[in-house]
Amino acid sequence: MTDAALTSQRGAAPPQNYPTLTEATRVWARIALLSFGGPAGQIAVMHRILVEEKRWIGDGRFLHALNFCMLLPGPEAQQLATYVGWLMHGIRGGLIAGILFVLPGVIAIMALSWLYALYGDVRVVEAMFFGLKAAILAIVLQAVVRIGRRALKNDAMRLLAALSFVAIFAFDAPFPLIVLIAALIGFLGARTGLRAFATGRSHGSVGSVHVDDAETLLGEEMAEMPAATRRGALAAGAAALVLWLGTVAALVLAVGPSNVFAEIATFFSKMAVVTFGGAYAVLAYVAQEAVGTYGWLRPGEMLDGLGMAETTPGPLIMVLQFVGFLGAFREAGWDNALLAGTLGGLLATWVTFAPCFAFIFLGAPYMEGLRANQGLSAALTAVTASVVGVILNLAIWFAIHVIWREVERIEAGPLSIELPVLGSIDWTAATLSALALVAVFRLKLGMASVLAVAAFLGVALHAAGLVS
Repeated sequence: MTDAALTSQRGAAPPQNYPTLTEATRVWARIALLSFGGPAGQIAVMHRILVEEKRWIGDGRFLHALNFCMLLPGPEAQQLATYVGWLMHGIRGGLIAGILFVLPGVIAIMALSWLYALYGDVRVVEAMFFGLKAAILAIVLQAVVRIGRRALKNDAMRLLAALSFVAIFAFDAPFPLIVLIAALIGFLGARTGLRAFATGRSHGSVGSVHVDDAETLLGEEMAEMPAATRRGALAAGAAALVLWLGTVAALVLAVGPSNVFAEIATFFSKMAVVTFGGAYAVLAYVAQEAVGTYGWLRPGEMLDGLGMAETTPGPLIMVLQFVGFLGAFREAGWDNALLAGTLGGLLATWVTFAPCFAFIFLGAPYMEGLRANQGLSAALTAVTASVVGVILNLAIWFAIHVIWREVERIEAGPLSIELPVLGSIDWTAATLSALALVAVFRLKLGMASVLAVAAFLGVALHAAGLVS
């Protein structure tokens, strides 16, 4: 969709200050390099630049697109960037925005994976990751607070979040089922006219400044999309599907389903279609499968990978590249294990993000029209509320595995709860986590600063003999 096509879509000539594709590329590169701190931080960065600073789009369109992306499987921040890029400059804009959003993380995680594979057993490196793990709890809790403030606007939404937490924490309910039930509740609530599920054109604001759609470059309403524009988006989405599934099928046929590369391709493809609500919602399940079923990682290494993802720009789901790297590094049986790991990591990244482009391009032509659908808007809002409860579960999971050395599982009928052994508390990790919480919530320090200090403290404690 060139500027000319965009003109016909909007029904009027673009404003004189409408950005060129080159100018937009520089903005997307800036967003990518600043996207630290998980999806909450990344979405806040996008809102500040796209809505408050550039005023390309307003809060209504931004939050409608965000809710839609949260309903889709995959990292919502990357999908949001892809969609806004498409909205501004068509297929090329969507590809540039989506690829640039993950490119810094791909490079950084790969470099750190090499260092981890080569030097991960060195005690000073382990001490650094010990510090990072202790700080991650504060980061995840901040994500709960940020998303909760936006999503939990009334008692109905707060009840949905609470029920979602209980379902996944106490009963091991599958996350896709939680999302489906929440969406159904929101849809039915809107159809029956309940005020708690009523949605208007104003969706609030992610940031401190509210910007109406009418005050932005794209305006409040967009003209009906030309058929050629719609066909182009659908064709791009279909091509992404073929490239994604074709890669998986070719690998399985070429090396067999039990080969580690085929396992990486199929496992992370499954993750790509069930990763609702972003990385926070599924990391516990990925860790369980990667450690228990496939044996690619040792216990605790998933948290090391998450520490890498937290300290580098890009989606947290980039931790899956680290998992794929270690899986191929250890299981491929190649003489050059680093090459095998590199290919495994890139394969995991490919099958994780190729579906994201497919989902966005296939849905993009219809997203604007769905803004007026009150039932769907209510369903998306309910899904966002349920995700708050799921992320809270992840925060508790991290706390249990970081602060305590021993964990026990209690099962009674449908009840299945993982609880710490109270006498096994790691006071050093608990102290570091408490300091991180103070830094994040009281001192309002940025994520990069908190993680850098946590890593330094881990090394310092090792030097003092307090961390082995």
